[in-house]
Amino acid sequence: MTTANPPRLDPAKIRQQLSLSQEKLSSLLKVSSKTVNRAEKQHLPLKDADARARLAKLDEIVTLGLMVYTADGLKEFLTTPLPVFDRYTAIDLMQIGDFDRVISALAADFEGLGC
Repeated sequence: MTTANPPRLDPAKIRQQLSLSQEKLSSLLKVSSKTVNRAEKQHLPLKDADARARLAKLDEIVTLGLMVYTADGLKEFLTTPLPVFDRYTAIDLMQIGDFDRVISALAADFEGLGC
């Protein structure tokens, strides 16, 4: 029995959908800007398993966020301090690794239960 490989995540596409610079993406992934630049230009997967897991969370945020909001609406959601995040932004939470709280807020908005 063979196991199918999951599709490779595209850091450039995810970064663009989140309206982030390479530097900001590298900060969220906890890798160097050079690593992000190389992954984007050479279409290489991230070597660090933790960085790949964080990139997968960002991809989940993009996917769910674009189901709830327009691209501009998602950008506003990510950069506006919100009561649900104790007046922090979603980007602030992602910076400290709290991707699940952002995903939960997007899921609540998708279900019509958000703020």
